[in-house]
This record gives sequence, structure tokens and C-alpha cells, in this order.
Amino acid sequence: MKIDMEDTLSQYEILLSLPLKERENFFRYTMMKPFEGMWNTIHAPLKAKQPNGYDVMMATKMLGYLDIKESDIAKQALHDLKTIDALEIAQKTLNRCIAFAKATNLEVRAEELKFGMYIADPEKLKNQNGYCGFGGIPGYVTITIHPNNYNIPRIPALIAHEFHHNLRFSYFDWNHGDVTLSEYLVIEGLADSFATELYGEEYLGPWVTSIDEELEYSIHVIREGFHLKGFAEVSSYMFGDEIAKKEGYSPVGLSPGAGYAVGYYAVQSFMKKNNITIQEATSLSAEEIITGCGVF
Repeated sequence: MKIDMEDTLSQYEILLSLPLKERENFFRYTMMKPFEGMWNTIHAPLKAKQPNGYDVMMATKMLGYLDIKESDIAKQALHDLKTIDALEIAQKTLNRCIAFAKATNLEVRAEELKFGMYIADPEKLKNQNGYCGFGGIPGYVTITIHPNNYNIPRIPALIAHEFHHNLRFSYFDWNHGDVTLSEYLVIEGLADSFATELYGEEYLGPWVTSIDEELEYSIHVIREGFHLKGFAEVSSYMFGDEIAKKEGYSPVGLSPGAGYAVGYYAVQSFMKKNNITIQEATSLSAEEIITGCGVF
């Protein structure tokens, strides 16, 4: 599989050299254009037909990208990413992920994998320790990061997590309106288990590790939501009350990332209980994993 690495760090250098009034067009038509297929799939055009309409400028802000006007924060982050050779880390990670999947005949159903790394707003991604990613559309992986001592060592695990979404959705469809809570749990639990298999449990993100003491309680609350369908309905269980309130969802009494932690625990339990590898689990249905994990 061909990997198409966007040289976003060089793009940021150019962006930051431009006057503020010229940055928006550069961001839209140079930095976001290579991912137009991804943005179109999630109904975010490069430019809205109406002024102030929903498009990539609004979508990226909602996803935690740094505002293109924030020069000082961007310059420091860019310096830090170049210092660690972040794009080389990403390239090696994707090569490893593809080889690991291919060894058991799993593959992303796309001719090429396009990768982009973008600078995050540290305040917007505070709960995620300054980093997150998106891999829900086969053929595209993006990560958004404000580099710090916590998230820099976890870049490979984050990329592996997002790559696994590409893999999973090459075999199972994602239906935004009909996704069930159990499906969402399994999607995220598999992705974190894939990352763990390649890079170790110590590099899991805060979305999994932050509720250790509340795990049993979270399992109980989530079990009660298994009848729910639809992204808005299940998101409260996956992301927790704080994000639910911000997004206008109904809080259900859970801490941030509760669904991710429970999903990871359930998938790990299923794999151990049934002596199944992460590659084998990737091609199993959510129902098989939930009923066979012994957690619920």
C-alpha cells in the first residue's frame, strides 16, 4: 500500500510567513485540499457556499486544530515537531502498522493512505493532553497535536489507533445514524488494543487510563445504554459528561473517556478469554466480542 505523507510541517512554515489575510486561502486550498475526499465524506466542503457557513475552517476548529492566526503557539509547536522529526516517526509507524496487518492478510481497502499532521490548540485538547486523531475513513489518517512531554512518546500509539480505524472500516461499515453503543465500544477498544500490541500498554492515551478507579461503575452505567443507537445518543457514554454538555448531549454520569476505557477493557478481556489475537479480533463482529468478553 502506498503511503502519501503530506509535508505539513513545511506547509506550516509557509503559512506562518504569510500575512494574516492570506493564511485562510493557503490553509483551505493547499493544506486541506489533499484531504478533500475525507472532508467531503463528513460534509465539510473546502469553502461554504454561504458566508460563515460550515466548511473546513469551522470543522478544523471544532476538531481542535490551532487557529491559523495563533502565530506564536504555532511557531513553538512547529519547532518542537521538527526537532523530533515527527513526520519520520509517522512514516515508520504507518509502515509498521501496514506490515503487521498484512502478515495476517488484513488490509486497508484504499489504493493509498494519505497522512497529515496538524498543530492542535492546547486549550481545546486539554482533556486529551494535547493530541488526538481521525482515521474513520479508509485512505485517510490525520493527527492533531500540540507536542509536550506526555504526548510526544505516544505519537506512534496514536497513529496506530487511527490506522486501525482505517482497517476496521475496511471490513465493517460505520453508520453515523445507526451506530450502537456496543459497536462504538468495540471500535475504540480494538483500536487501542492494536496500538497496545505494537507499542505497549504504557503508551495508551488518557481516554483509556483516566478512569481506573471508576471502571466497575462505568461498566454498569454503559451496560444500561446498550439499547441506544445513533452517534448523538451513544456519544455521552463514550466521551463522558464534560464533553456531552459542551456538545449538547445528555450527561449520563460518566467521567471523560469512560467508553474508551470500558471498550478497551472489554476487547482485552475477550482476547484473553478466547485466546484470540488482535488481528483475528479485528474481523469479528461487535456482537461476538461483546457477548464473548465476559464483562457485561
